[in-house]
Amino acid sequence: MTTASSAGPLHLALVGNPNCGKTSLFNALTGSKQKVANYPGVTVERKSGTFKTPAGRTVHLLDLPGTYSLRARSPDEQITRDAVLGRLPGETQPDMLLCVADSTNLRIALRLVLELKKVGRPLILALNMIDIAKHRGFAFDLDRLSDELGVPVVTSAAVRRGGVEDLLARMDAMVDASTAPDGTTTTAANTWTTPSAHELRATQREADRILRACVTTPGRPDTLTGRLDTVLLHPVAGIVILLVILFVMFQAVFTWAAPAMDLIEAAFDALGGLVEAYVPAGLLQSFLKDGVIAGVGGVLVFLPQILILFFFILVLEDLGYLARAAFLMDRVMGSAGLHGRAFIPLLSSFACAIPGIMATRVIDSRRDRLTTILVAPLMTCSARIPVYVLLISAFVPSRPVLGLFDLQGVVMFSLYAVGILGALTVAFVAKRVFWRDQPSEPFMLELPDYKLPRPKSVALGLVTRAKAFLERAGTIIFAMAVLIWFLASFPQPPEGATEPAITYSLASMIGHALAPLTAPIGFNWQINVALVPGMAAREVAVAALGTVYSIGGGDTQIGEALAQSWSLATALALLAWYIFAPQCAATLAVIKRETGGWRWVAVTFGYMLTLAYAAAFVTYNTAVALGAG
Repeated sequence: MTTASSAGPLHLALVGNPNCGKTSLFNALTGSKQKVANYPGVTVERKSGTFKTPAGRTVHLLDLPGTYSLRARSPDEQITRDAVLGRLPGETQPDMLLCVADSTNLRIALRLVLELKKVGRPLILALNMIDIAKHRGFAFDLDRLSDELGVPVVTSAAVRRGGVEDLLARMDAMVDASTAPDGTTTTAANTWTTPSAHELRATQREADRILRACVTTPGRPDTLTGRLDTVLLHPVAGIVILLVILFVMFQAVFTWAAPAMDLIEAAFDALGGLVEAYVPAGLLQSFLKDGVIAGVGGVLVFLPQILILFFFILVLEDLGYLARAAFLMDRVMGSAGLHGRAFIPLLSSFACAIPGIMATRVIDSRRDRLTTILVAPLMTCSARIPVYVLLISAFVPSRPVLGLFDLQGVVMFSLYAVGILGALTVAFVAKRVFWRDQPSEPFMLELPDYKLPRPKSVALGLVTRAKAFLERAGTIIFAMAVLIWFLASFPQPPEGATEPAITYSLASMIGHALAPLTAPIGFNWQINVALVPGMAAREVAVAALGTVYSIGGGDTQIGEALAQSWSLATALALLAWYIFAPQCAATLAVIKRETGGWRWVAVTFGYMLTLAYAAAFVTYNTAVALGAG
């Protein structure tokens, strides 16, 4: 038994199985008072927030990665175990634990509760989604369940304030009960040790006994999930439905975002016009109009498309469909050397490869994790969207296909498909080059029940992503835009110069120096200039092209200029290049951190650069041969 002062905020850790509604409860408790960072020394996301109890106590809430047991296997589960036990560097051991359980699936959750009890910290069990469970015919003897477990039990629907208020009141009561008159709190001794397989089986038997004694299951199980899974998990129909969902998602990225993009572009055009009207001609006007406004505005215009992509991912995740998509893709991915659990990290990589690579920590096998890390950058991330949209809008006409689809959306879908096929091919080769004699681990995945998406959770997710993109636009993209403007503006042209000013600049020198390397793939010196700062962030290439072509307007004006300056073969070659090119320094840095060295960074950079050059070479020369040059 230990004692500690109760002064200061209460540190509360949120623990639970994956897909138990933990994030919804976290959002209900903290609202917008959230902070997302990384745990010290690793790239596992650390999500924390603050709130106040009815008694006025400030609570620091830490949302830990989902786990089935404190006997950790994956890096995510190790973070949860070490945080609960107070072993995590830089992290305060929780004063109290809140274990969240899916009321419709308590069997594994109760085993985790029995393990958490041994840690010795005050513990509350929150039965989440209780409304869904009761609707399906479950009945709970909450008093007996609390007695059997030896911990308070509360019910919650996560998004309904009544259940949350009951939880907060119970927390206050527990703190008051454990606080002595002198202000110190008392906790039980930590008796947890890493359990053997035999001990885990014994704990599970005890959990099963408690479940039988305290929970009455419905005579007829819910069949809606089963009926839906009959179709959605069908080996043929399920794959077709998944492809249709992905196709619709990419169509929406183009069609739904157009009005918002036009408004943003018009706003930046107007801002550029104001600068031109009120700032005297010269370097300052050029810096503001051609550097800052054209550079940052040329990228911010794509925010609606990025948010639409995230919207689909968040909704599909809330629905419970993403886990089923992983199950569907296991056979296809397994034949290529990828584990079924790689699907969700790879899907996350469509938004950004960095969180996708971080998400590989849910994969137990190092071999499978490394394979997923190798191919994650081939997923078409949101940073590629500005380049794709710019080139497709400039060179591909918007016309119907089969009376249902837009040709531009079909081309966009094709670019995504080529990236996916490339990833499967690389995984297939890597499996035979690096891990020829290492068998894959079996794929086991718990499929959550289908649930309607929570509008508040989806909205908070979109706000978080928008903030991250705007911060990126205000830092990396702004800095690169200024750098490009400087390179394109200095040195100044000599007196009597007849060529455009940029011809005499540092940017021109860099572009022409690289020309012998890129001429075989159809790139001119202006493209070379855009590729160099694009190593920091792919989307910077749009701003760079606007600067080197001296275009101060939005993406429409840049596209019109490119359509007049480039051949179709060059545009197609650049699209092929961007499918594979390793143009993201932050991604390479995360790969180094995740793999613990430079070896896999070098492998990733080398194979992606080789694929990019080869794809651009074949595309350009084929297009020229067909008369598109």
